[in-house]
Amino acid sequence: MHRWRTIVEPFRIHSVEPIRMTTVEEREAALEAAGYNLFNLHADDVMIDLLTDSGTGAMSRDQWAAVQHGDESYAGSPSWYVFLDAVRELFPFEHVIPTHQGRAAEKILFSVLGGPGKIVPNNTHFDTTRANVEFSGAEAVDLVIPEGRDPSSTHPFKGNMDLQALERLLGEHRGAVPVVFMTITNNSGGGQPVSLENLRAVRAVCDAHRMPLFLDACRFAENAWFIKAREAGQGDRSVPEIVREIASLADGMTMSAKKDGLANIGGWLAMNDGALAEQCRNILILTEGFVTYGGLAGRDLEAIAQGLREVVSEDYLRYRIRSTAYLGEALDAAGVPLVKPFGGHAIYLDARALLPHVAPLEYPGQSLSIALYREGGIRGCEIGTVMFGRHPDGTETPAAMDLVRLAIPRRTYTQSHIDYVIEVVAWVAERAAQLRGVRIVEQSPVLRHFTARFAPL
Repeated sequence: MHRWRTIVEPFRIHSVEPIRMTTVEEREAALEAAGYNLFNLHADDVMIDLLTDSGTGAMSRDQWAAVQHGDESYAGSPSWYVFLDAVRELFPFEHVIPTHQGRAAEKILFSVLGGPGKIVPNNTHFDTTRANVEFSGAEAVDLVIPEGRDPSSTHPFKGNMDLQALERLLGEHRGAVPVVFMTITNNSGGGQPVSLENLRAVRAVCDAHRMPLFLDACRFAENAWFIKAREAGQGDRSVPEIVREIASLADGMTMSAKKDGLANIGGWLAMNDGALAEQCRNILILTEGFVTYGGLAGRDLEAIAQGLREVVSEDYLRYRIRSTAYLGEALDAAGVPLVKPFGGHAIYLDARALLPHVAPLEYPGQSLSIALYREGGIRGCEIGTVMFGRHPDGTETPAAMDLVRLAIPRRTYTQSHIDYVIEVVAWVAERAAQLRGVRIVEQSPVLRHFTARFAPL
């Protein structure tokens, strides 16, 4: 237990970039021009950008120094081997395939393993994972534990897989399931972690059914920290040791290095199955690049390698998890309904609870996101019926939850920025009864939340 309550960032600020301060009137005009979709805003019109933590963090002095070591040889660059060693230090899979980001790894994998008639279970698929599964013709099925669908539940590992549901699905659809996935942490469910106990149990189920288990591991370090902090018997283990056990329980992984790789771009696909790896490398060469760079510059490979060394620092993770909780605790004290316990990379506002007068198909999460931007220039992200309500056949139903994610970029904002966010969210929450829903006036058939346009009701 640390004596002091103040959260001390384990770094000093070496370089800064300006924030353009805007007025409500300017933001209203920006919203109208963007079709009330915060993805369509100009970033210069955003004061505090909590849309995503993916690739938006600040790289360290040592990462920028590593960039200068980047070797841009087309094949067999020294930077590739630096990257490969750093990945295998934590995830010792036999085959590592670099990609330009996580969704590219998903696209390659499901192009091989997916297809009509296939079913891919996950604790909860995130948006691009689900889209890549469904684009192949397969069905994406979420099997998170019941507590994972209850924003108010304080279960310490709400990202866990429902083991009975997994057993049932594998028994009923024998031969149709090519792979089981686990997302750590569970982004769609509030950034909730998965326990080692649950991972071991999922591994046992997969073994019994001779089924490969893959990880969507983009926030692996945050998940390992929660295991260390919350799971019995894990408190004395180091974070890298926990990560390596997580990896040992899986047959492969997809990774976006834009999260716990602490980089602005990059990712990889890894596995132990040589035949599967060969098929994936063939697609990589067609779509991403050669097998030793995979769509990345050598400098990106170097930055990721250094980021992987930094992200497992306990000083960093303590600051990261504690500073996120600081935002959650303040909003909870102000009476704002939230997903609990607080996740590692984001705080999730329960828009359905805050706006009970707005029906799910009037998109309360989108309405709340719009209000936070209009009033305070804060850009969050709807994680709800806009993102997950539309099905491949064109029908629409309410998502399990309607949330607004305030994702905190790594090593980017100070406490005063977060204090400002607290003020704005609390102010909007006090006036939530005045908010109205929105309707979609334009949308694409897949991943509609990125480009849809809305109109106020």
